[in-house]
Amino acid sequence: MTAPTIARPDPAAPDRLDAGLLRIAFVLVLGPILALLDTTIVNVGIDAVARDLHGSLGSVQWISAGYLLAISMVMPLSGWVTERFGAKTMWMVSVGLFVAGSALCGLAWSTGSLIAFRVIQGIGGGMIQPIGQSMLVRAAGPSRLGRIISITVLPITFAPVLGPVLGGLVLQNLDWRWMFLVNVPIGLITLALAARMLPRDEERARTPAGGGERTLSGSGSGSGPGSGFGIASRVGASAGARLDVLGLALLSPGLAGVVYGFSEAGNAGGFGSMRVWATLVGGSLLVLGYVVHALRMDGTPLIDLRLFARRGFSVATANSFLQGAALYSSMLLLPLYYQQVEHASALKAGFMLAPQALGTAVATYFAGRLTDRMAPRPLILGGILLTLAGTAAFTQLGSGPAGWLLLASLVVRGVGLGVVMAPGMAAIYSAVEKHEVSRAAGAVNTLHRVGGALGTAILAVVLQGNLGGQAPAAAFGDTFWWAMGLSVLTLIPALFYPGRTK
Repeated sequence: MTAPTIARPDPAAPDRLDAGLLRIAFVLVLGPILALLDTTIVNVGIDAVARDLHGSLGSVQWISAGYLLAISMVMPLSGWVTERFGAKTMWMVSVGLFVAGSALCGLAWSTGSLIAFRVIQGIGGGMIQPIGQSMLVRAAGPSRLGRIISITVLPITFAPVLGPVLGGLVLQNLDWRWMFLVNVPIGLITLALAARMLPRDEERARTPAGGGERTLSGSGSGSGPGSGFGIASRVGASAGARLDVLGLALLSPGLAGVVYGFSEAGNAGGFGSMRVWATLVGGSLLVLGYVVHALRMDGTPLIDLRLFARRGFSVATANSFLQGAALYSSMLLLPLYYQQVEHASALKAGFMLAPQALGTAVATYFAGRLTDRMAPRPLILGGILLTLAGTAAFTQLGSGPAGWLLLASLVVRGVGLGVVMAPGMAAIYSAVEKHEVSRAAGAVNTLHRVGGALGTAILAVVLQGNLGGQAPAAAFGDTFWWAMGLSVLTLIPALFYPGRTK
């Protein structure tokens, strides 16, 4: 029998972050870093790509939009492919696709070829995060979940800062193609480490009847130290589940339509365009059709909506959706403010965001340790309030607040974001059983992405409207009030988190 997928802590110290778990976390965090860095680096270099490939504004936008849509379409598949083919196998396939897409992007000869290769990148990049999360959650178990999440989030928080910095350095000293080619050696190293350090996939054997598969777990009981979430893996629960083809045909294009509609609303300056409404309505109808289908089908749907019947999971995912809206939208405003109002280069704007990333990194580390000992409600509420406090100074940009105040506010805002991350993610995965983790990861990452697209579209529309009738600094200040409003909304689901440890 092959080795089980779950990393087993020392029975004498089941709560310790042992070396095996830390190695798994180190490898798994390299994939999301690659994907996040690529997104922020490419955003810096779009103009250079357009000039070199002689692309029109409309076609060049698809370099980013094609990548985003590919991610949106494959994320719901992550749970099924994990159960069907194995987590390690599919994680490495995803990283491999991302690396291959990066190499092809570096060799692109036209705007059309670059868009096609970005789609390949997105197909790989869209599954890296949810599959990696499910592997890490299974390996850590509930008693170590907060601490291991805090460790893996630390380097990811610096990706939005490092991306513009690296992008600026590449464009100043190298050809734009190196924005993509730089992923290749890093990705190959990641694959080599994954092949060596990640635990092997579970052995799958055919069930006597029904043609499904059963999972042979290395643990005979769900109560031992290495049993993940304190329950035994359900034999044949989902490893042999057939692909929900109808669900895929409804949900993936539906999500793509919704995300693209929001993105176009932000780019076009509003929701008045017929193209925006057509994609939003069409996408929403497909998603609604999926909801009806998923609730009526007898087998396992692509994303199991029955998980949302559990209060803990529904509260945590609602908070993740709203946090995505608040986080991604503000990450649009901050660099734009420094570039358009303070006239900073992309390189300098990246450095100016460093205080927020530093605050997030420090707070995430300590919040992760507290997450394993405290109920989530006080931590998450405290983090949201700190985020609001750190955003308040930016609502007064029209009055010219002092530079040191904005710097301190970024630190406070970063601390608030860091406090929310670990307990929020831990609450999501603590609400599901071990065999449901991969499907839960697909669901929460999909909703987080859609929330980010919604929040970004809202703030982009508001900002463009404000810029038409106000001075730039005042326009950004008024738009940050909307960012504050999105953060305030996250307080609603946060109030329903457990207030006491069991």
